[in-house]
Amino acid sequence: MKEFVRRYKLGPLIGLIILFIIISILSHQFLTLSNLRNVALQTSVNMLLAVGMTFVILTSGIDLSVGSTLAVSAVVGSLVMTSGINFGLGIVIALIVGILAGLINGLFIAYGRLAPFIVTLGTMTLYRGITEILTHGSPIYNLPKGFSVIGTGSLVGIPIPVILTVIVLIVAWILLNRSVTGRRVYAVGGNEEVAKLAGVPVKKYLLLVYMISGFLAAVAGMILSSRLGSAEPTAGNGYELDAITAVVLGGTSLFGGEGTLVGTIIGAAILGVIDNGLNLLNVNSFWQDAVKGAIILIAIMLDRKKPNQ
Repeated sequence: MKEFVRRYKLGPLIGLIILFIIISILSHQFLTLSNLRNVALQTSVNMLLAVGMTFVILTSGIDLSVGSTLAVSAVVGSLVMTSGINFGLGIVIALIVGILAGLINGLFIAYGRLAPFIVTLGTMTLYRGITEILTHGSPIYNLPKGFSVIGTGSLVGIPIPVILTVIVLIVAWILLNRSVTGRRVYAVGGNEEVAKLAGVPVKKYLLLVYMISGFLAAVAGMILSSRLGSAEPTAGNGYELDAITAVVLGGTSLFGGEGTLVGTIIGAAILGVIDNGLNLLNVNSFWQDAVKGAIILIAIMLDRKKPNQ
């Protein structure tokens, strides 16, 4: 049985099922339709960030700047919208800002040969600083009414953020599992030198994964701003840890070259269920942070114990 679970990588799924059972016993509100809808809605932003982070970690990199990228994209897009320009253009500009933020990370990492941790730690502070400068530390309100549909609207009862997240997941899964791009991303993370010898343009693929991460952070920023009705300069604070935790919980190796998007989805769902469960049980927010920190440590320890590392 243990070998079966390991072979088919069922550990995260079994963990999610156990969490569902435990929390549904402890709280009768958990399995209500409205609460499950709320879990899906709350998880969508983290899931988008985690999908981008999966691409990055598969190349044995890391992106600590996704939370700040989310904030700076949302702020720039919101400033454009509140200036009277069509909100569609504001969304496009926000997405471009996210891609540019990822491009800057990728250039330093791929062509500057700097460590991803150091680069994205620096840009995390840089992008957050730009956000504070642009907003003077105050939220941006009075966003166009039409923009709110993205974060608060629904289609046949399904929240639009959930629909957008599912579309992103399908596209990302096809890209990673049914294209040359996906195979080369795995190859870069598996062994960069071997990938170079096999003719893979490693630097271009490193640029690509950080641009994907930046783009998805911008999409998450638009959804979050639309849902809140404002662009907060502090938005996305700490979200990078949630995204990394979701990816590692889902079985993706921090050493690169091994992992799946399905695992990331399950990892993000586990975090969403834990957050929701702790809230329903009225657990102090400080304890919630402690629980998340413990989960990160356990996930990293399990990752180090994988037999092929």
